[in-house]
This record gives sequence, structure tokens and C-alpha cells, in this order.
Amino acid sequence: MKISAAHKAAGDCVEWHVPIKHYDRVYMSKIFTNSPVYEAPILADEILRGGTGYGLENRLPDDIESLCPDYDLYPQYPEAYGFLTRGCPRKCNFCCVSSKEGSTSRQVADLQDFHRGQRVIKLLDPNLLACPDRERLLIQLANCNARVDFTQGLDIRLTKDIMPLLNKIKIKMLHFAWDDPREDLSGHFSFFAEHSAERRARNRRVYVLTNYWSSHAEDMRRIEILVRIGFDPYVMIYDKHEFVNTRGRWLPDAQARHTPEALRHFKLCQHLQRYVNMKSIFYSTSFADYIKTKGFEQP
Repeated sequence: MKISAAHKAAGDCVEWHVPIKHYDRVYMSKIFTNSPVYEAPILADEILRGGTGYGLENRLPDDIESLCPDYDLYPQYPEAYGFLTRGCPRKCNFCCVSSKEGSTSRQVADLQDFHRGQRVIKLLDPNLLACPDRERLLIQLANCNARVDFTQGLDIRLTKDIMPLLNKIKIKMLHFAWDDPREDLSGHFSFFAEHSAERRARNRRVYVLTNYWSSHAEDMRRIEILVRIGFDPYVMIYDKHEFVNTRGRWLPDAQARHTPEALRHFKLCQHLQRYVNMKSIFYSTSFADYIKTKGFEQP
């Protein structure tokens, strides 16, 4: 969207790629390393590929990065999208953010740089609360009169001192994460639940990482604690693409690359993800009863 804005500002014609047409330049984006590769014929003098899926070194030039996105490119999405900060000090091994954006959270924009009065803001920051300028940025969000979706998650460990500011923001959705079962975050979540102005559990979602370093019992414990405190868990499976295809079916070589124990653990994570993330099932039956319907014996 920023690339489109730059070209339109220069007087260029910008459109979505049509395979039968020839272009001066075509941009291709790939978010994840396992994202599908675009295989249609491309007729162009130049093809530029970018995005994390093609490599962590891909970056926009500063003069383009600072532009307001071209929202006309996606008229079906009325929200504002952008980063106030980049980088994260957590350095989690399963995450590429610190390698790509740096191990400190730093301000890269003000809200006015990408917000044009939209009623909803999709904030993409990896760790906004770790930024030294967080209070000033939270004030901008509080004063914008839009509902904010913290899509990538706020660090629950850093919310205690800034609860008054968070409570001034109109919330679309709050996202957090509880990735490491060895770290007891229940106290932080309890404090937030007690002092937050957002009382609806469905608007307080927590990503729960599985299939990385946790047992099934540790996964269940985090989920049960979050529900009891008043949060909505959402199960994420690490390296899911290494086991199954986009339809959730085993890859042909999965059994050759993984031990029977790893395959069984993944399948249990897959059942847990389907159970927890399908809220109509999650809030109406137990996992033990759900797993029985799948012919899978719970450990």
C-alpha cells in the first residue's frame, strides 16, 4: 500500500497484476516462508520481490516507509493499518521480529501518519508497550476517537503501570500472548482483568503457543487459567506447515520426518486448536468429550 502511494504520487498507473498484461514493474509480496508461491505468468520488465517470506533483509526505502498507505488499493477494508513502533526486546526463538526489526522497541511513526479518520485502527506493532515513547503513543490512540485492535499483542507484563492510559482507549480487540508455560503470567492477567475497563472476555484474546516446548498438560493449564480469569484463549501451533497442508491433512513425507511421538503430539495440538478456536464448541463442551468424538484418546 505504501509502494502504491509512492508510485501514484509520481504519476504512475498502479493496478493489481493481470497475467495477460505487460508491466514496467511488478511487485510480489510473501509474508511467510511457507506462503504459496504465485505461479501465474508474469510479463514485466522488472519484478521486485519483498516481504519476510523472501528474506529478513527486505525493507522499504525510508522515503516510502514514511508514506501513508494507499487505502484505495483495498476499498473493501475500511480500517486504518500501520505501525507506531517496530522491534521487540523479547528475542523469542520462535519469532523473527527481533532479527528483522531489532531487539529494542522504537517509535517509527505518529498515528496521524497512517490514520485518516477511519473508525477502526488495526495496529500492527509487535511490542508497543516496550517502547520508551509508549505513553505519548497511547495518548494519541486515546485521543483519536477510533476503536483500536492491537492485532499482534500487548505484553501483559508491561500493562500494570499504564492501565489508566489503556482504559482511555476505545478497544476493538486486545491481544496478548502466553507462549512459555514455564513462565507463570497468571498474576499479570489477573491484575489486568481486575483493573481493565474492557470487561468482555471475547475482546481480551490470548495467543497460546503449542507444539514448541509445552506438553499437552501445560497447554490445558494455560487455557483453563485464562478462561477462569476472564480471557479468551486462541491456540497457535508452531511449525504447523511442517506436518499438514493448508487443509489440515498430513503431508506425504510427515511420517518420514517426524517421530511417532511428535506426530501424536501434533495431532493432539491440532484437535486442541480446532476445539478452542471454535468458540461455539469450546464454551459448550469439555475437551475430553470433544476428543472422544474424534476417536483420539486424551493422555
